[in-house]
Amino acid sequence: MSVGQRKAAALLQRLLLLFIAAHLIVVFTGDPPYPSWLGLAAAVGVFGLSFALGADARREAKASQPSAVEIEPPVTGRWSALNSPADKVPSHGTRSCGQAYAIDIVAEPADGPGRPAFAWLWPLARGNRAFPAFGAPLLAVADATVVHAEDGQRDHLSRNSLAGILYLIVVEGFGRSLGGARRIVGNHVILDIGEGTYAVYAHVKQGSLTVRAGDRVTVGQELGRCGNSGNSTEPHVHFQLMDGPDLDTARGVPFSWRGVGVPRNRETFTVREETTPVP
Repeated sequence: MSVGQRKAAALLQRLLLLFIAAHLIVVFTGDPPYPSWLGLAAAVGVFGLSFALGADARREAKASQPSAVEIEPPVTGRWSALNSPADKVPSHGTRSCGQAYAIDIVAEPADGPGRPAFAWLWPLARGNRAFPAFGAPLLAVADATVVHAEDGQRDHLSRNSLAGILYLIVVEGFGRSLGGARRIVGNHVILDIGEGTYAVYAHVKQGSLTVRAGDRVTVGQELGRCGNSGNSTEPHVHFQLMDGPDLDTARGVPFSWRGVGVPRNRETFTVREETTPVP
């Protein structure tokens, strides 16, 4: 598929999801003034488009294996990796939204309270400040130009309980899919780091961005803070590289962080903050 075809397919998929949501409301409140099988046809269309887009992405991935782009880490301190491309590709189970080589990292400070464990029954949700990643600085991985920046979406409570995850998948995830990629990734920043490569920081804290589209940033510059917006179970950094600035059409690009590489799932790593020598 061309970029234009992928964009059109993503838009059609979103429209079909909107129709399904409206159809369910009509069905539960009365008899639809149209054939009821149209709801099933829309669902088949959504799955068909998902399959077609996924198959196209897999074909492209087999045809061209991009080289890893070496960049600086987006954080400092002690962290551990989740959903890492070092263990499987696509790392998040999908190539949509340029996520083929995406990684999630959570803060694991050596001192102080750690992140709360997964709760099977209780508590159903926790406040974001219970997680050490919340509010951690997000740093530019290279000298770059900001091509997109938004931080108006709210930081919701955690979803790291059984009930929370079910709610995220069944209710919240579907609702965000209706809003498109920007609602799924939440508040986010996209940087043009050059040579056709773009860096994405997702789930950014509401109101924390220090940059706007068009700004030039230097490596290590603070862009904003880690948050819990969008489709997120807890405050964490979701980072990825893509071959374009549009989340609906871009393909994932592999990365390697200098001094770290690509940490595997549950691997802990430390990035030390550079200090300027005193003359």
